[in-house]
Order: sequence, then structure tokens, then C-alpha cells
Amino acid sequence: MSLLASATSAAVHASVAFAAIPNPTTQEPPGFGGVMSILGWAKWAALAVCVVALIAVGALMALPSRRSEGGEHAGNVGKVLLGVVTISAAASLVGFLAT
Repeated sequence: MSLLASATSAAVHASVAFAAIPNPTTQEPPGFGGVMSILGWAKWAALAVCVVALIAVGALMALPSRRSEGGEHAGNVGKVLLGVVTISAAASLVGFLAT
């Protein structure tokens, strides 16, 4: 038997074995409504902090810049926006990494 034929055979057997693995649906356990409320509040608070941070960075950009700090403020806006994206996608990222 050639190497290619044995590799193909192994791949077929592996795909059959993986097809047999059950994939249960995600379901919230009973009594976890409070945990979900706390997670929702935490996400809301984190996004509120990001809004305040964007306002603060905008205020710093509006101040006269005597020491040529314009580039620093643009970098800060990028950092805050990256935080917003991370917070907003947190549940999806965890779900992706867990599978």
C-alpha cells in the first residue's frame, strides 16, 4: 500500500470518528439568571467607561498643544476604540476560543 493511499485511509477513518462526536447546544443552567444579569451590568459599565474615556481624549485633543502631543492623542483614541471592540465582542471571542 502506498503512502498516499494509507494517508487517505487514515483521513477517512478520522473524519468518521470526528463525525460521531456529539455537539450539544448551549443552554443556560437553571438558576443562572442572576449571573447573566451581572454580566450584562458589567458589560454596560465597561462600555460606559469607554464613552467617558473617548470624551476625555477628545477634551485633551481640544486643548492647545504646545509640546506637539497630537500623535499621542490619536494613539489613545485607537486604544479606547480597541477596548470598545474587545468588550463588545467578548462573548463571541470566548465562544470561539472554547470550541
